[in-house]
Amino acid sequence: MVGQIDERRADDAVKFFERVLTHTKGIYAGKPFILADWQKAHIRELFGRIGPDGLRQYTTSYWSVGKKNGKTEIAAGVLLYGFLWDDEPGNECYSVAATRDQASIVFRIVAQMIRNSPILRSMCRIIDSTKTIIRTDHPDRFYRALSADANSADGINPHFVIFDELHRQRGPRGRDLWDVVKKSSATRAQPLLFAISTAGIQADSPICWEQHEYSQNLIKGVFRDATYYPVIYSLPEDADWTDESKWSLPNPALGDFKKLSAMQEEFERAKRIPAQQNSFRRFELNQWVSQESRWIDLTEWDANGSAFLREELHGRDCFAGLDLSTNLDVTALVLVFPPKNLDDEDESEPYYLVSEFWLPKDDIVERSIRDNVTWDRWARRGHLNLTEGNVIDFRAIRRRINELAEDFHICEIGYDQWNAAQMALELQDDGFTMVPIRQTFHSLCAPSQAFERLIMKRRLRHGGHPLLRWMMDCTSIRTDTRTGYIRPVKPERKKTSKRIDGIVATIMGLDRCIRHEPVKSVYDERDVRWLG
Repeated sequence: MVGQIDERRADDAVKFFERVLTHTKGIYAGKPFILADWQKAHIRELFGRIGPDGLRQYTTSYWSVGKKNGKTEIAAGVLLYGFLWDDEPGNECYSVAATRDQASIVFRIVAQMIRNSPILRSMCRIIDSTKTIIRTDHPDRFYRALSADANSADGINPHFVIFDELHRQRGPRGRDLWDVVKKSSATRAQPLLFAISTAGIQADSPICWEQHEYSQNLIKGVFRDATYYPVIYSLPEDADWTDESKWSLPNPALGDFKKLSAMQEEFERAKRIPAQQNSFRRFELNQWVSQESRWIDLTEWDANGSAFLREELHGRDCFAGLDLSTNLDVTALVLVFPPKNLDDEDESEPYYLVSEFWLPKDDIVERSIRDNVTWDRWARRGHLNLTEGNVIDFRAIRRRINELAEDFHICEIGYDQWNAAQMALELQDDGFTMVPIRQTFHSLCAPSQAFERLIMKRRLRHGGHPLLRWMMDCTSIRTDTRTGYIRPVKPERKKTSKRIDGIVATIMGLDRCIRHEPVKSVYDERDVRWLG
């Protein structure tokens, strides 16, 4: 959180909602906008948290919650606060949606809030035909509704922007609109990009999925961003979606202004019609849906994260996995150290992982911004190696592998054949045993299952490497419906900034490791009996 809460500013924001604004729909229409406790807490944080420079700390906020929890009216109130209460010269505020019809929704709520209040009516002139509202005392200050299908974001200089139902922003046009809005507010002193959304389908909503994953990582503490305020209410992926007692998790307004009976009707429909289940899980339970399933929970992963010193492994046998990237992407090397005593009866001795990662140095800051991933911070803290230039220097990786071989006995290196033929030949010339591993269900199932078992038994000591932890959180598992085999899923680069290279390298190293372990016979545990 970094900054401090300014109680006066936090109180002012709450008072603006409750004393100036009104609800616009249903039985509460025209009544004061009295915030629920959960809403009040977030509004106080959003507007009351002040940075060292005395300005609001947050410049981006992503709110994800099930439908009918009042998120659009909250967004309208947030926009009006920035438009009318911030003394911003030449103030420009916008609400943005995927289509013209969607863009009209926030505008109509904002306009109705103004019409309901004598104070706000005296301050504003509403132009319905162009979906524009102008300050009567400052004609250069205005609010306007925009849509992605209108190509109307060029030349804007926004102070506040509301992105309504971000999951509907699809394809290159949605991403371009987000990027234009984000970059065009850079000259403002304390801008706010405020995105609201229910869950979507990962492949269909890349920009929303990125913001959702970034927010999840901030909430989990994978990394920090003091300028970004994430708010997510959703049903955990491992929870039983049919358990009614859990429905309040994605619906903080349930039992207040969201009716349980309406949700129960939707649930009964989803039970009867399987095709409706994804819709119920998305809109009512705020769960993202996709073809793959999440693999290892970070709680289980962190339970294997006890620190250790590399020096403790000096001279030990190990097996490496090498996931060699393209010239521009992440290269990962993971050394897997089996237990000294492979005949350990109670299977208590751990396996150890030593992880190394590489990226090009020249564009590391730009890459961090583009991917919404803290590559630059990891590099500064020694968790990520940077090679000179704007492409991966494979010579540096080769040198590093040879350096590691001076400390550890690398028995074999398993590698993905794609893009690694030359490096494999060079390392083979250096004396390493190189073993190609196909990235198929058949090749990766056994080590993937071993990986899973070791984690669940708290026997995979990874030392808490933050980059490997992030990659673990990125990894999904895909199952071959014909054979039941599993393998980790690499993300589609055009649809997500996720990376799983370190996990793939770990599994390849583990593959070589378990293939060299002795196979136990039943006669290790039973007496031999002679018949005759």
